[in-house]
Amino acid sequence: MSDKERAHELKGAIAAAAASAGRPVKLMEVCGTHTVALFRHGIRSLLPGSISLLSGPGCPVCVTSVKDVDIALALAARDDVVLTTFGDMMRVPGGRENLFDAKASGADVRIVYSPLDALKLAAEEPDRKVVFFATGFETTSPLVASTVMSASRQEVNNFYVHTVHKLVPPALDVLLGSGEVDIDGFILPGHVCSITGTGPFEFLAGRYKKPSVVTGFGAIDILEGILMVLKGIESGRPEVGIQYGSVVKAGGNPRAVAALDEVFGPDDAYWRGIGQIPLSGLRLREPYAHMEASGEGGLVDINEIPDHPEPRGCSCGEVLKGLKVPMECPLFGKTCTPQKPVGACMVSAEGSCAAYFKYGGHSVG
Repeated sequence: MSDKERAHELKGAIAAAAASAGRPVKLMEVCGTHTVALFRHGIRSLLPGSISLLSGPGCPVCVTSVKDVDIALALAARDDVVLTTFGDMMRVPGGRENLFDAKASGADVRIVYSPLDALKLAAEEPDRKVVFFATGFETTSPLVASTVMSASRQEVNNFYVHTVHKLVPPALDVLLGSGEVDIDGFILPGHVCSITGTGPFEFLAGRYKKPSVVTGFGAIDILEGILMVLKGIESGRPEVGIQYGSVVKAGGNPRAVAALDEVFGPDDAYWRGIGQIPLSGLRLREPYAHMEASGEGGLVDINEIPDHPEPRGCSCGEVLKGLKVPMECPLFGKTCTPQKPVGACMVSAEGSCAAYFKYGGHSVG
């Protein structure tokens, strides 16, 4: 069967399952990569009108807080520091500026493609303190953990990390527990689950009775995942399913999880637009804690960095919680565009607002 034939078959099966539900169904795609894939493959055009797809908090750039960006800016302002970062963090707004602004003002901010690049730079420039701005979910944090262990073994004592890693399951727990969000099922992030497995997401079915499926990123993958979620709703027996079996195993990647557990411990974290979520972040544990650039005795005193509010009028928080679609934000496509973003959801290519701007139209209606 060709992909076109399979897609047509799935379209019919999804329509039948939606009709069987007999009510509107709201599904949340947690991962920003899925948000983009839904648009790129035209998935929404294949679904009946009773199915709504809402974006979730699965874009690491989008949920990095103003304060965490301001800490990175304070680190970059030191004459003895080289701040290294992934390129998509350069335009994320802080309280008053972003990292591109700081670089233009003379700060030594360098884009790298891996934390290993930052470690190599630290070994080559022993007189400078090289800080890696460690963002991302469970997908990127194992490589950072491996890099930290390498720095320790190699005794590269001028290598630091500014850790703002986030964990996806606690955020979903808080969203569902708040009572604000009316979600019937979840499309879970394939990349994250390739590391964690499905175990950390079992509470969705067990505690909240919400079916969820880990899917890949192709059109057929996503359609199969949506059908699996709908069948879970119809049967009344929710579970955490795996559609992306070629990559994701129920037990995840034990070696990656072991590296995470050795280097990091759980910590409370502030999510932009959502707020403080207990045990939803990571922090370096001993014997690696001295590499934490913003920790106790680190390179900056975070208590001296003032707090700044979210941008006035920005609906990024409501978008990340599935309470709004981007076009319902009063700034969307007007004062907030990918060229001049006001909120973090418009910065990353995987941000909900950036995806809707590129693929979904520039205005409401």
